[in-house]
Formats: sequence, structure tokens, C-alpha cells
Amino acid sequence: MSTDSLPDPSSQARAAERRLLLLALVIILGLYTLLGWSRSPQVPIGTLVYGLALGALATVAHLVVRRFAPNADPVFLPAAFLLNGLGLVLVRRVDFAQDTELAVAQTTWTVVAVGAFAATLLLIRQYRRLTRYHYTFGLITIGLLLLPLVPFISPGEINGAVLWVEIGGMRIQPGEFAKLTMVVFLAGYLEHKRALLSVATHRIGPLLLPPPRHLGPVLAAAGAALGIMVFQRDLGSSLLFFGVFIVLLYVATGRLAYPAVGSLAFAVGAFLAYQLFGHVRLRVAIWLDPWSRIDNEGYQLAQSLFAMGTGGLTGAGLGLGRPSDIPFAATDAVFAIIAEELGLLGATATLALFLLIVARGFKAALTARDEVGTLLAAGLTTIIGLQVFVIVGGLTRLVPFTGITLPFVSYGGSSLVSNYVLLALLIRISDDSRSVVATARRGAS
Repeated sequence: MSTDSLPDPSSQARAAERRLLLLALVIILGLYTLLGWSRSPQVPIGTLVYGLALGALATVAHLVVRRFAPNADPVFLPAAFLLNGLGLVLVRRVDFAQDTELAVAQTTWTVVAVGAFAATLLLIRQYRRLTRYHYTFGLITIGLLLLPLVPFISPGEINGAVLWVEIGGMRIQPGEFAKLTMVVFLAGYLEHKRALLSVATHRIGPLLLPPPRHLGPVLAAAGAALGIMVFQRDLGSSLLFFGVFIVLLYVATGRLAYPAVGSLAFAVGAFLAYQLFGHVRLRVAIWLDPWSRIDNEGYQLAQSLFAMGTGGLTGAGLGLGRPSDIPFAATDAVFAIIAEELGLLGATATLALFLLIVARGFKAALTARDEVGTLLAAGLTTIIGLQVFVIVGGLTRLVPFTGITLPFVSYGGSSLVSNYVLLALLIRISDDSRSVVATARRGAS
């Protein structure tokens, strides 16, 4: 069969991506128009400008992927772009309800995030090179987590946590980027020590563990990161880091002992944290019974539950809910706005988009050409999945509520930029694995 008669896999992938981006853009503009109609019977004046701006960003991102990652999975970018657009609409909704101007800042951060996405694909052509410097990335992780404790650049405690730095008039959350550097460190170290960590030679009670000199560095790095975040009262990110650590240990070694020991260590750590830290006891108390504290600490969670209950199956309609009743609605409780105004159907569709990204991310991990790619893709995908679980589980009282962002949707520049960088790395790994398949097909023809 002639090579010319076979469809080019990269062209097919990019054509599918282009169509999905167009569909995402249509959905976003439809939501924006519905939001405008809730305030006036006229089509919002800014719809055309808004659509052109988003269309330009989507085009830039698509062209960058087409040029630098032509064989990548065509689903990643459209799914993330649709979530980002939904977030922009919801942030605008909060602006209407609370008389703020968050949407302008979030739109600016979206431009920066797409720029970071493009720069990542442009600069990182071989993801394997990142893991050559895994110890450096481990030190960078600790440094990023310690930055909010530096007096001259830290604004101090905000909303009960010490997570931000102020540089050049901008407030940045370094922990959002520390998640990425932590995954690079773990992927590089575990790939290098995989064989040694898979062999258990030391017995501690009923458990067989690898030699301490091999397991020690990764435990020390993870322990230091967790300790810093507990001290900063960032409980959601602590759980996220710990979950990624356990998942990557299991992926690298295939030993069920690590998740088992990790679960035990988590239970012990949670018990100690409950005994030692008052803010942990307060979070648990709110989780168990927010109604007894509805006038103070439990107000945010209670109002979020009221909002989700009000939404029903189809929702109250965009612009017809009451996000003004929920403190920090644009950051901590944006999923409650989705459930109230778009209903169970809208909330389910949002979760389905995240599920699609997670499924494709793990597919990239399974099909990666080497172990580094598998570990990187698995770790990056776990970050997305666990973030969604922690925030949605907290709002629905499945787990204690902690204020972390819903990826791509919640208001927050640091989160948005870091998630687009994460997306670019997943696309790079996907392109690397799918390019082998495409080359093999062309060779077979």
C-alpha cells in the first residue's frame, strides 16, 4: 500500500483537536451569553470581544501543539480549555454577585498561563532531561515551600494559612509550582533507584523494606515537604503531596506494601496532627457537624451545601443562584456555584471533563516509551485527580473541607499557570509515545 494513501496520524489528531476546541469555544460563549441574559435581555456587549480573545488564545495554543507536539493526544487541550472558559464565566458570575473585578485578573492570568503552556512545549523537547537533575528539583521543591516563610516577601497569614509571597506587586502561591517540581524529583529518583527499591532486604516487624540508604532520601524529601505544609496549615496540599508520593512509589515498584504502609502512616499522621494542631481539630469538627458552627467556622461549608441542594437536577440557571452567600466562592467553592446554577447535570459534566483528562493522562503513562515518562505522566495525572477529589469531596462532606483550587476552574493565577504547565508536560509525554506508533505505521506501509 502506498504511503500517500494512508491518513497522517498527526494531521488527524490535530484536526480532531481543532474541532474540539471550536466546540469548547461555542459552549463557553453560550454560557457567557446566558449569564448576560440573566441581567439584561440584550446580548452582552462584550461577547464578541470575549469570543475573539478566547479564540485567539485557543488558536495560539493549538498552533504551538501542532508545531511542537504534532502527535499528542487531541483531547487534553480542548478539555482543559473548556474548563478554563467555564471558570472565567463563573468568576464573572461572582463579580456580578459580590461587586468585584476578579474576571479581569483571571483573564490576564489565562493569557499568562497559555504563554507558559507554549513556552513549556517550546523549551522542553525531551522530558527525560528534566529527571537528570532530580536532586536539584527536590531542593527547588523545598525552597518553594519555604518561600512563604521569608519575612520580606511574605504577606503573612491570610485566611488562616501562610501560603503566599508578594513579588513586584503580584501575589503568588509557590506551592502550586512545588507540586510539579516534586513530581519531577520523584520520577527521576524512583526511576534511578527502581530496582533497589523493589527488593526488600530489611525487616521491621512484619514488614520487609528496601535498604534505608535508598528509601531514605525520598522519605526525607516527602517528609520535609509534608512538614512544611502542615506548619503552614495547608492541609489540602499536604494530602495531595502524600497521595502523589504513594502512587509513584507503587507505580515504580509494583509492590502493594507501599500503599499499605502509606495508608497506615497516613492514619498515624492524621491522628498525631489531630492531637497536636488545633486547626486540624477544627476542620474535623466542621466536617462532622457544620450545622452547630453555622454562624462562624462552618458557615462556608453549610452555605455550599445549601447551594448544591438548591440546584437540583438542572440548576437554578446561570446568574440566578446566590454565590454571594458563600465566602470565597470563586476560589474554594466554585464547584458549589456549578452545582447550584447548572445543577447535577452541569456538575456531572464538569466532573466528566476531569475524568477524561485523568483517563487520558494515565493512558499516556501506560503507553510512555520509558519508565521516566510513565512516572511523570502518572504523577502529573494524580495531581489533577487528587485535587478534584479533595475539593469536591470536601464540599460534599466526603472528606474534611480544605481550601484548595479546582484545576483550571477556580480563581487564582498561580494555580492556572501551574496547571497549564502540567498540561504541557502531559502533552509532551503523549506526543513522544504516540510518535513512535505513527512512525511504526508509516514504516509498515
